[in-house]
Amino acid sequence: MNKTELIATVARKTGLSAREARAAVETLFSPGKEGLIAAALMSGKKVQITGFGTFETRKRKAREGRNPQTGERIKIAASRFPAFHAGKALKDRIKK
Repeated sequence: MNKTELIATVARKTGLSAREARAAVETLFSPGKEGLIAAALMSGKKVQITGFGTFETRKRKAREGRNPQTGERIKIAASRFPAFHAGKALKDRIKK
């Protein structure tokens, strides 16, 4: 399911207009300033949705890598990245 299909499904299941459903989906999932999940992750917080899962940021240490074309060693800087951990209820639902 892509974003457009998600918006259409939210509109159909909730009785919202397509415009209202788009606003709801954007409010949750947008990577920009208006996205609630992204904003929480940027400020270092976790977003835990009981039964569904947890969105969080993780840290990756600085390390050494290689340029695959030249074989030259390069330094890769430390970074933060978003991660999702599925909740038990979601895992159990998918197993069926």
